[in-house]
Amino acid sequence: MTLRAALLTPFAPPSVRGNAITVDRIARGLAERGLDVRVWDLSVTPEAAVEAGMGLYRPALVHAFHAFRVGPLALRLARRVGAPLLVTVTGTDANDDLVDPERAPAVRQVLEGARAIAVFHESIRERIAGALPGVVRQIAVVPQSVRLPPGEPFDLAARWPLPADRVLFVFPAGVRRVKRPRFPLAPFDRLAAGRPEVRLLYVGPVLDPLEGEALRAEIARRPWAHHLGAVPHPQMRWLLEAADVVINASAAEGGMANSVLEAMAVGRAVLASDIEGHRSLVEDGITGLLFRTEEELEAGARRLIDQPGLRRALGHAGQDKLRRLYPPERELDDYLALYQRLAGAHQT
Repeated sequence: MTLRAALLTPFAPPSVRGNAITVDRIARGLAERGLDVRVWDLSVTPEAAVEAGMGLYRPALVHAFHAFRVGPLALRLARRVGAPLLVTVTGTDANDDLVDPERAPAVRQVLEGARAIAVFHESIRERIAGALPGVVRQIAVVPQSVRLPPGEPFDLAARWPLPADRVLFVFPAGVRRVKRPRFPLAPFDRLAAGRPEVRLLYVGPVLDPLEGEALRAEIARRPWAHHLGAVPHPQMRWLLEAADVVINASAAEGGMANSVLEAMAVGRAVLASDIEGHRSLVEDGITGLLFRTEEELEAGARRLIDQPGLRRALGHAGQDKLRRLYPPERELDDYLALYQRLAGAHQT
């Protein structure tokens, strides 16, 4: 009998948010493995419609992506249809919601009610265990992988013409405070003063209007920087391959950032903030460069501008690490094992 899995997510394609990309990759992969997978996108589907659809579908397992945004509804529906609940915890869940006085009670209730909890990295497991030691046995570490479409061309020249000798840094992220999009601007002011070929391209939707307006104002007076806005995910491979370096300046991540995974997948050098989520992928000086301060970001960017051989070496090493340690098959194997264990235990 085919295992039926109901996946609930705050966003799904065509959204280009990290949750949407992750859910789409996992759902497609599990369907290819023979599972009957149905995705409910709560950004476009009313809760009443989800409840009615779930009652008809009768899944063997309910999988929620995002404990706060989706978890309460998923827990209620899992109990109603008599199916175990698996929750994949996001960076916002672990870094913000779990300690927020208003949101923490809902997150705690969901995690305590889940039959299993999936996290992307051991550091997130430790963070949850510190706040909720009673759920530690339910936590499974499932490292992310990457699945980039073959690539549709993007006419960057029509949106932002580049000089022939440019060194292009791409900052792919939804614009919100935790991603710190303005952090590179002062270091790049100093770089661009002596390196006129340097360009900094932001790619991603504005998720925080205040941060988006602040970034827009800062970019307006810097001709070497530009914000494309949201780009369909099938075109991201083209943009990443057009980059010389990919930047991630996040203050926190949920263990593994999609932007870093995708940059490494196409063999691009990564310049990333020195946080736990990035250290799971980026070994400083081996598979990328890490920074803590503006000065370290500037120094790392200068090295990558001046040393194209270093850019290539870091990109190749990152690509090799991804292929060896985090292939899509491993992520799917881990989720499939979780699904089968939860569904099997529920049936016995």
